[in-house]
Amino acid sequence: MTPDTSTQKEIESVLSESRLFPPSPEFSAAAHIKSFEEYEALYTEAAADIPAFWARQAEALDWFQPWQTALEWNEPFAKWFVGGTINAAYNCIDRHLSTWRRNKAAIIWEGEPGELRTLTYLQLHRAVSRFANVLKNLGITTGDRVAIYMPLVPELAVAMLACARLGATHTVIFGGFSSEAIRDRVKDCGCKLIVTADGGYRRGAELRLKETVDRALADNACPSIEQVVVFRRIGSHVSMLPGRDHWWHELEQAVTSDCFAEPLDSEHPLFILYTSGTTGKPKGILHTTGGYLTQTAYTTKYVFDLKDEDVYWCTADIGWVTGHSYVVYGPLANGATVFMYEGAPNYPDFGRFWQMIERHRINIFYTAPTAIRAFVKWGEQYPLRYDLSSLRLLGTVGEPINPEAWMWYYRVIGKSRCPIVDTWWQTETGAIMISPLPGATPLVPGTATRPLPGILADIVTKSGKPVGPGEGGYLVIKHPWPSMLRTIWGDPERYKKTYWSEIPNCYFAGDGARRDENGYFWIIGRVDDVINTSGHRLGTAEIESALVSHEAVAEAAVVGRPDEIKGQAIVAFVTLEGNRVGNEELKEELCAHVAREIGSLAKPDEIRFTDALPKTRSGKIMRRLLRELAAGGAVAGDITTLEDISVLERLREDEE
Repeated sequence: MTPDTSTQKEIESVLSESRLFPPSPEFSAAAHIKSFEEYEALYTEAAADIPAFWARQAEALDWFQPWQTALEWNEPFAKWFVGGTINAAYNCIDRHLSTWRRNKAAIIWEGEPGELRTLTYLQLHRAVSRFANVLKNLGITTGDRVAIYMPLVPELAVAMLACARLGATHTVIFGGFSSEAIRDRVKDCGCKLIVTADGGYRRGAELRLKETVDRALADNACPSIEQVVVFRRIGSHVSMLPGRDHWWHELEQAVTSDCFAEPLDSEHPLFILYTSGTTGKPKGILHTTGGYLTQTAYTTKYVFDLKDEDVYWCTADIGWVTGHSYVVYGPLANGATVFMYEGAPNYPDFGRFWQMIERHRINIFYTAPTAIRAFVKWGEQYPLRYDLSSLRLLGTVGEPINPEAWMWYYRVIGKSRCPIVDTWWQTETGAIMISPLPGATPLVPGTATRPLPGILADIVTKSGKPVGPGEGGYLVIKHPWPSMLRTIWGDPERYKKTYWSEIPNCYFAGDGARRDENGYFWIIGRVDDVINTSGHRLGTAEIESALVSHEAVAEAAVVGRPDEIKGQAIVAFVTLEGNRVGNEELKEELCAHVAREIGSLAKPDEIRFTDALPKTRSGKIMRRLLRELAAGGAVAGDITTLEDISVLERLREDEE
């Protein structure tokens, strides 16, 4: 995917961002890592002996038995902290009970209708222990798999930690997925029990989760499932199958809040999380205990500069890896106060997020670029209504952020004083890999900056040769890291082929990137998000950034469609700011704007205005669907992750 020289010169303009935002002296003075020199020294020290570096970080956790070997590497299979025994739930809860954190808020929760609940670490310990005993009474033991299909309520975290306490491997299924998605995942990993709820709330509507589970289990479609536990959330009537279905609250009446945390091997499977491909069955990404917890705890502390007094909010649903790592395991292992919200950011109005930041005096706010672009579209009048002065740090996750969206986030939400940590990582990496350290790294809008200490990342050609500054290439990791996926559940050959066969001796992330003259990494996007037009290869992210930099554009997604002359034509799907209306004049203006920003070869051949883009429930634009629509074909493949299927229907109608 390395561009030729002429193309490279034309696309450089959109990524050669010159705005620089060093951390303030006040922030740096109080930060865990206080200067760029300190970061560089730490990175150099870690690179000299990566296993030893991560062993030092692992010592921050509580181990029942110490490890003998930090890393055992038989490419592409890794074992970290070999011989050590540990328990993730113990590290997230029990070890805090002998400190002042015993009565500190662990989870502050707000429901979409407005309910408020707080669980201290002591209360969380009792809740997790009780539910672990419930699972025991239902026959769940170490090594069993448990599916969790719930709304974003504290009991979702309780169920995960109860599984971890026993050594049962959980697989969380996002509470908006279909019965088919549940069935595929449950069957793939052979779950013995599923934890669900009668329902949840989303934009004022009830989501009937138990009904979806019933459809998934109908006609004995998932024969491994023996029991279903149902948490009462909305109070609506649900059917309960005698002998199989049980109410959470009734089962808890028969157990105590005393449950021992099982000492587990460091490589014991903690969870399986499924990622959807464009075709074929979802991939069950397996993460184990010791290495995963080490890196999530470390990155939570240092990337977010986490302090004991902080109230921390990661907006991700726990059904995604961001929720696993940065709502549950990483923050709780650090003894943080975690804020959780059940519902949508625009219900009952566009100010809901900012109202909650004001109400709960939230200090750290971590969200997705797609959400930020939605905030931009809704208008800054909403955040300006609320007191956001408690915020001291902002973060982004999920995809590259356009520089102009970054600037809006920095100026409107952070009031030009909050550092932004633009983080790059994946379900497969388990934890953050590339990110600024907020007290140390000078920030540049649109770049994740440098790899973290202990992460050996590079940008290379297909043959594995490092590329020069400014050149595009493949983003790879050249040394094992503790939170890396261990395999694809039940399919080690697929694991090897998917992640280790493209680039010699490297983990290939699937993303393209370039490194600027300062060594900062610019994530260009998935390598399949590249358009080959008239012999030139352009990353869609460059064109999207150019479009979003226009004052009329809130969000853009660019795809290619087959073209007899050019090979591929450039098609842009564009949503506009506020109440702006798209017309032919604006299309011409946007094409001219892209030509000025990048070059004439990047001008869209077609611009389609739309009120919304098809996105997954984690907020990523489903460009595959847009490619199929642009090509005039039928939409195929897995669409279970699509948040709002009506968006797809409206796009089809617009096409007709």
